[in-house]
Amino acid sequence: MTLRVVGAGVGRTGTASLKLALERLLQGRCYHMLEVLANPDDDLFWSAAVRDGRDDFGAVMDGFTAAVDWPASAFWRELCAQNADALILLSTRDSPERWWTSYEATIVGILKRRVAGKDPLGARHASWVIAMLEDRFTRGWDDRAQAIAAYERHNADVRAHADRERLLEWRPGDGWKPICAALGVAVPDEEFPHENTTADFHARTREA
Repeated sequence: MTLRVVGAGVGRTGTASLKLALERLLQGRCYHMLEVLANPDDDLFWSAAVRDGRDDFGAVMDGFTAAVDWPASAFWRELCAQNADALILLSTRDSPERWWTSYEATIVGILKRRVAGKDPLGARHASWVIAMLEDRFTRGWDDRAQAIAAYERHNADVRAHADRERLLEWRPGDGWKPICAALGVAVPDEEFPHENTTADFHARTREA
């Protein structure tokens, strides 16, 4: 596993758009929660990572050139240590309140539905995601005040402890230029991708 970019931003900070953008820039695959959903056995790895501290990330990320979104961002320190030359990309939203609105309308809702549902695979996935959030984000992952505090705390922790020479802060409206400058690549002659809006999220995860 050799990652050129380690995404430290939590979910709902433009990470699906970043996935497409990084795949375009690096001509390689970018790991994202979508990969976990597409490869159910990855659940077992991440469950062990949360529960037992498993950190052989190449078991699921072999062949990937970047990683963004949860669960990778929950393990950004470990991934940065194992990929010493990688750009650390902290994606954020314009405000904590905007982040919460998006997060609450998507991730919070789907986790609660899957835990309460009859689909064993969906419940298994939701179980380890909730365990990850409680262990590495906040036990109050579905509470507005606690989640916003955790979001701000996470971002402050990255800013305080990431290697400044490797760190890039980015918001969805920033587009290609900051990322291209940090990676030393040309800016593509095309619009920056916009993927996984709240409507897109619900269309993808709608249960029968």
